[in-house]
Amino acid sequence: MWHAGLVAQSPLTGVLVVVGVLALATAFGWWRRRRDGRLRVVAGTGPAAADETSAVLAAVGVRPGGVTLVQFSSAVCAPCRATRRILDDVTRDVDGVRLLEVDAEHHLDAVRALDVWRTPTVLVVDADGRVVRRASGVPVRAELVATIRPLLAGAAR
Repeated sequence: MWHAGLVAQSPLTGVLVVVGVLALATAFGWWRRRRDGRLRVVAGTGPAAADETSAVLAAVGVRPGGVTLVQFSSAVCAPCRATRRILDDVTRDVDGVRLLEVDAEHHLDAVRALDVWRTPTVLVVDADGRVVRRASGVPVRAELVATIRPLLAGAAR
């Protein structure tokens, strides 16, 4: 029966809404899984932005020379512990690489300045103090080592 101002709904409408929401959630999960932990190249910025980034990195403890892996983490982050294990292995196995873990909750200015949206976020900083790669999520160890080796070779020259 039709009432004024009400639209009759078919039982199929609810099913279509559920199927649509599941399709969107599946697409988002697939997209996130493909990006999670992958090292992305950081686009070059102008000298002023590079100076600001260098100042922020220095404020959290990054020192020039060698390659530094900067991990932004938080106390309640389970993937942060897995990331720390991977980064510890890399720094132990590859000479010339330092690890710096930054508590995101205590360094909110750095989090904002470096555009960190989630933990863990890993920044690969070269010998000149530039962020050259970044990953959100647990990075892939082999990809990380493959990224670091050329940076170390360039720093040795």
